[in-house]
Amino acid sequence: MQKIKYHILIVDDDDRIRELVREYLKENKFAISTANNAEEAKIKLEYFKFDLIVLDVMMPGQNGFELTKEIKANSAIPIILLTAKGEVENRIEGLELGADDYLGKPFEPKELLLRIKNIIKKSSKVDINKINKIGDAKVDLNKMSIQLKNKISKINNVEKKVLVEMLANPGKTFSRMKISEISNINQERSIDVMITRLRQKIETNPKSPKYLQTIRGAGYVLWIK
Repeated sequence: MQKIKYHILIVDDDDRIRELVREYLKENKFAISTANNAEEAKIKLEYFKFDLIVLDVMMPGQNGFELTKEIKANSAIPIILLTAKGEVENRIEGLELGADDYLGKPFEPKELLLRIKNIIKKSSKVDINKINKIGDAKVDLNKMSIQLKNKISKINNVEKKVLVEMLANPGKTFSRMKISEISNINQERSIDVMITRLRQKIETNPKSPKYLQTIRGAGYVLWIK
């Protein structure tokens, strides 16, 4: 018998969709909790540890965008947004606020399952609940911060996504195209700026990086020791 490994919170004010998703994911060996609004979701987040949140955008009271922003300010827990809005600007808004994926309604439960598995597979490569060391820097992905000596710097969700992938693959060269896929940043210049910001948080001497290095003509590589 397959063990239940992951706990998922489903937040949706539509009873039919909430129950449909709950039953489908339970059948696929996930532990499921539900909430029908943001306030109920926040109470459950106080008492339980979740591996992922499936969150509806259009809800009475605090909407999914606002709740995403609030959660991501203090946690790295992955979030998949569900919404009937399919416009590009709404998808971008959700991603900019820190959502990890976006699925428009109506959707097939199997597609949601595949997206959940994909996100969990990526995040499970690196334990976000423990401190990851890069040289003298201590990276806390859960609190989204990096401590270097006595200085503590915050990281945003895009920087976190890139660090998760690089920490899981030390010594691997990441091309700008690959970093673009991970971060949803399309401009090369913006990618370079993000890497520069990370170096300032990780490296004792950012101008002569020892850990987050440039591979000329190929991209970037992270060395942990």
